[in-house]
Amino acid sequence: MTAARLIAPLAAFFAGAVGAEITGADYAMQTDIYGHGAVPGGEYAAIEIRLAPDRVLGAALADAVYEDTAPRLVDLDGDGTPEVVTVISYFDRGAAIRIWDEVASDGHPAGTTIAVIAETAPIGQRHRWLAIAGIADFDGDGRVEIAYVDRPHLARVLRVVELVPAPEGWRLTQEAAIEGVTNHRFGAPGIEGGVVDCGAGPELRLARGDWSRIVGLRHDGEGWQLHDLGPYAPAALADPDC
Repeated sequence: MTAARLIAPLAAFFAGAVGAEITGADYAMQTDIYGHGAVPGGEYAAIEIRLAPDRVLGAALADAVYEDTAPRLVDLDGDGTPEVVTVISYFDRGAAIRIWDEVASDGHPAGTTIAVIAETAPIGQRHRWLAIAGIADFDGDGRVEIAYVDRPHLARVLRVVELVPAPEGWRLTQEAAIEGVTNHRFGAPGIEGGVVDCGAGPELRLARGDWSRIVGLRHDGEGWQLHDLGPYAPAALADPDC
């Protein structure tokens, strides 16, 4: 793939009402320019976001790739419509979480466009990745948090961040950091574990950093509690349940 294609914006097609809801998103333009290989075939030069009823807006990258399994649609700001949660990896600074949303645009014929509204700081080094573990209102405060494992093959630190208002719009703030857990093996096509709710609120399922045990992590209203769920087995984390 040529550099010219990497930096060229994708075509945008529009038709529909102003303020239409985001209905889907896909990574696009698979590339090997970054050459990390944490997720086989999981590096992309662009994203396409769909809005109701039939708009498709896209944006390509010049200094990074999307390095992930798939975008996630979640209402992070509580407005009743979803944002798009993505993982971006900068060529020189590694991975970060990037949030896209629909925003007003006087210059766009449909009255809105897509824009990045918040992003975590990059990890700081090339080929350093993060794997999203789950997205839910873990602490019961009415706001949704994003949990991810920072460098699941190296540091193995779970971080929990929340989208909060800021003077410039929105920002992602860290609420917790828990060491010694992971959810991905280098070169595996999927991220293991996820979120379950067995009646006491959402709980993350993860593996110990050495892959010896399965653990559950939940917020009990006062703090984060990590509990053992037995020996690790691939099937148990591939489709976690109660």
